[in-house]
Amino acid sequence: MPQSLVKNYIHIIYSTKGRQPLIDRGISKELFAYIGGICKNLECNPIIVGGYLDHVHLLCTLSQKVALMKLLEETKSHSSKWIKTKGNSYTDFYWQNGYEAFSVNPADVEVVIKYIQNQEEHHTRKTFQQEYRSFLDKYKVDYDERYVWD
Repeated sequence: MPQSLVKNYIHIIYSTKGRQPLIDRGISKELFAYIGGICKNLECNPIIVGGYLDHVHLLCTLSQKVALMKLLEETKSHSSKWIKTKGNSYTDFYWQNGYEAFSVNPADVEVVIKYIQNQEEHHTRKTFQQEYRSFLDKYKVDYDERYVWD
């Protein structure tokens, strides 16, 4: 086979430190676009970046040249530094240490896109913690509740 062909859809979720509601309407669109730009620079095509007050959802294709951990390191560190330049209300902005990342079946990409697009409405019924646990349960991830939150 003369070429390597790869298409891995990844749904990534991470929260602000302590789930602080710092991603307000004044910054969210610009923040999501900034995170998408970081993905593009890493050749990880961002399909959609969204979220709510205390967390981000990122659906992208993972480049064959980039390890998942590198993608997370770059998006979190650079966006955290960037947002701190956007005013005094963001000077204490930090991302949580951990993250969730799940592979997505190509047939389910549209479902994930709609899910991310409807975060504000979704979170009128479910907290971030409930959402997070439901993903862990759906993907059968073993976890210890004592170490999930920071």
